Amino acid sequence: MPLKGQKIGLLGGGAMGEAIITGLLRAGLVAPPAISVSDINTKRLEYLSQKLGVRTAADNGAVVKDAGIVVIAVKPHAVTSLLQEIAPAVRPEQIFISIAAGIPTKLIESYLDGPVPVVRVMPNMPCLVGEGASAVSAGEFAGKESIQKAMAIFAAAGKAVEAPETLLDCVTGLSGSGPAYMYMVLEGLIDGAVRLGLPRGEATVLITQTMLGAAKMLLETGEHPGKLKDMVTTPGGTTAAGLFVLEEGALKALLIKAVDAAARRSSELSG
Repeated sequence: MPLKGQKIGLLGGGAMGEAIITGLLRAGLVAPPAISVSDINTKRLEYLSQKLGVRTAADNGAVVKDAGIVVIAVKPHAVTSLLQEIAPAVRPEQIFISIAAGIPTKLIESYLDGPVPVVRVMPNMPCLVGEGASAVSAGEFAGKESIQKAMAIFAAAGKAVEAPETLLDCVTGLSGSGPAYMYMVLEGLIDGAVRLGLPRGEATVLITQTMLGAAKMLLETGEHPGKLKDMVTTPGGTTAAGLFVLEEGALKALLIKAVDAAARRSSELSG
């Protein structure tokens, strides 16, 4: 177990911080007393303490001093001032994991004294329900052990893959923004069923389970999505008729363009 005996500190106890803690506890990777969290919102800290049993602190430096793994989970605009604050408490043997969008590892490393391992992670919103998709990227001083620990933390909230930091803008356009694309597809399909008379509640259950099941089949079989699509499509049948309309509307091309546009915007924002 890569996290055995580790103390984990979170700088920021917002929704994503809570999701990370919940995943760790649900998976049994660490016990509540091994987790400490800081936040400017004292009511938030009280909530996390009562709900999850973790230790809390108003002082970011105290969390850093106590932890072997430190997760930076504040908003991107707050990262620089946070790093200035905690720098005196940083130790070379620690691992820093940042989920702050658009903040490169080199910037974080520049505030830390010495070759401190920094790992950057791009998670997505479904981490909140334990079904997140996260990409993990190593900074200059982050070795195999650092990556393994980061992967373990985010795999506890869904699935995690390793990717070079140069491709995190692509990841942002794909899985970071991806839930919104899925919600738009779901909304359109639900509205189509409602138009034909199916109640919205029943339509929602049917299509959300359909999307969940289709995704699970793709993950578990490892088959190309085109092959699975063909398995559903009978020549001259209902699915073929529906697919023709989607092809006519260039759905696949639109999705490719959406990923590209979001990735380019991510690059602009982080540059």
